[in-house]
Amino acid sequence: MKLQKIIYWVATLLFCAVMLYSASMYFSNTEMVKGFFERFNYPTYIVIPLAVAKVLGVIMVIWRKSKWLTEWAYAGFFFDVVLAFFAHQMLGDDVTFTLATLVFLLLSYFFGKEVRS
Repeated sequence: MKLQKIIYWVATLLFCAVMLYSASMYFSNTEMVKGFFERFNYPTYIVIPLAVAKVLGVIMVIWRKSKWLTEWAYAGFFFDVVLAFFAHQMLGDDVTFTLATLVFLLLSYFFGKEVRS
């Protein structure tokens, strides 16, 4: 159980750090991020709402007081990371960081069910 708890917390903290870094980039370098979104043919008006959603999602993943909100946060993050993977893949970008983020997300989700239940 102790190893599972360590894996859970390391994966969760790394995942949350990536999401908070991403959200901070969306807030601080909005024009640059909008340029990336245009490159992916994504609408640019979702940059700030997506950043807000990422911050709120991180709060729910750490706080975990509402089971269904936590599940929704993980689901939203899953779709966000999977769509990011395919967007970067289609343009020939390196997807190593995106795959690592997906691994952290899945480890956090599945080990969290064992550790925090």
